[in-house]
Amino acid sequence: MEITPFFMEYSQVKIQVVGKEVQEMFGSIAERYDMANSCLSLGIHKWWRRRLSRAWRRLSASGPVLDLCSGTGDVLFELEKTFPHCIGADFCLPMLAQGKKRKESSIFLQADALQLPFPDETFSLITVSFGVRNLEKLDVGLQEMFRVLKPGGHLLVMEFGQPRNRVWRALFALYSFQIMPFLGGLLTGNRAAYEYLPRTSQEFPCGEDFMTQLKVAGFSSCTAQSLSGGVAYIYYGQK
Repeated sequence: MEITPFFMEYSQVKIQVVGKEVQEMFGSIAERYDMANSCLSLGIHKWWRRRLSRAWRRLSASGPVLDLCSGTGDVLFELEKTFPHCIGADFCLPMLAQGKKRKESSIFLQADALQLPFPDETFSLITVSFGVRNLEKLDVGLQEMFRVLKPGGHLLVMEFGQPRNRVWRALFALYSFQIMPFLGGLLTGNRAAYEYLPRTSQEFPCGEDFMTQLKVAGFSSCTAQSLSGGVAYIYYGQK
């Protein structure tokens, strides 16, 4: 299969997106999303992204790569430095539009993670950064990722967690639930979005619990790497 015609074929797919309220919420903050991330994380998210890129550089992935829940393309742009054929997919069109403004040559697709518009066994690597906790049905999303991965293909997920140390957990909760919504509201004009995001992080099954979900979906060789004392994790699974 020729890769360029393949991506062109799917670049105009129109889908019925679930989680309409979440989609609209991300759309409302798309133009200021990157600026807000840099401010609210104090740049730590860039260090986390470097850890993620080191993880995929250790993998033997030769085929097409999918960056799912791609947003404005931060991870996609890094993937393109390592892999020749990459596509970014997200259900929020305004986010993808911002990514396209940042890098016109990159390939973006509006797609529902619960119903991916790709044939079975298409990709050698899938990355998902801070997106799986927003899936309406996590189990269905993981099954879809498993379906479109080639046998032997790799999944890398970077997602928020909950710090293990009680003091660090309390400080992180204070920042997440009090300070971040206030600052996020000032920066983007949508305080509600930054009240929603820490709530989903707190409720998301992290560490061993998420690895159990990966194994139920069919993934093997699952690992979890803690970042910043459990504020985030990098998960790995193989088909």
